[in-house]
Amino acid sequence: MTNPIHDFNQRIIDEFRANHGRVGGPFEGGRLILLTTTGARTGTPRTNPVGYLPDGGDRILVIASAGGSPRHPDWYRNLVAHPQVTVESGVFTYEAKAVVLAGEERDRAFARAVESDRGWATYQEKTDRVLPVVALHEIARPGPPNINASSPGEAIRLVHDAFRRELTLIRKELASGTSTLGAQLRVNCLTFCQGLHNHHTGEDVAMFPFLAGRHPGAAPAIDRLRTEHEHIAALVEELREVVSGTDLDTVRTEVDRLTTELEAHLTYEEEQLIPLLDRA
Repeated sequence: MTNPIHDFNQRIIDEFRANHGRVGGPFEGGRLILLTTTGARTGTPRTNPVGYLPDGGDRILVIASAGGSPRHPDWYRNLVAHPQVTVESGVFTYEAKAVVLAGEERDRAFARAVESDRGWATYQEKTDRVLPVVALHEIARPGPPNINASSPGEAIRLVHDAFRRELTLIRKELASGTSTLGAQLRVNCLTFCQGLHNHHTGEDVAMFPFLAGRHPGAAPAIDRLRTEHEHIAALVEELREVVSGTDLDTVRTEVDRLTTELEAHLTYEEEQLIPLLDRA
């Protein structure tokens, strides 16, 4: 006998993995990860699509809402028993430590979630239980990030496409709303959720020396990209400061300028590196 909920989740998981994090239907345009936990009783891996909230740039939050069900979802009970989990963003896969928030920290985090998406409050109103909020902290590992790509050239395209999607959504949220909170959360995604810093570090430490050795003529472009990585980090921080402003007209003007510069860097890097990587 089939389980409708399991079948529904599996379709989302398959679509998520096939399209590097992009899904349609009720989750289209939403923030979604695949969260793999270890079964509390069985000890076997269990994967679920879960909505998340970027929070402060160094962690993401997941809320055990279960659509307002009276019972905690199985994935929550699993991570309480086994806090080490696996997170798939669609581009990156990484191990994380799950920490259940408590007291005022939980309440502040849930309030931010509600401000970003009223749906969380609707779920809370449906149930007597307090919806748990869990912080997922990436466990640092040596070496380059684990990117779900079949080649270095594809890895660059995937990371850049995810980055561009966030830039587009930042502009969209600013254009359609009266609050900058959504855009602030998107900037957090640029740095943490999309692994931009780790991606650039991996290029600086491993990819650039490899390409410079194989293609000496590319040295000027590689040197420029190294310099631009520092500039991009500064631009993202400037973008973070800009979107916290209160004058929306100024915020929108500055966001347009900064996102244009960021996208120009992505295009230049693709033009210079992908042909070299494809030949290599």
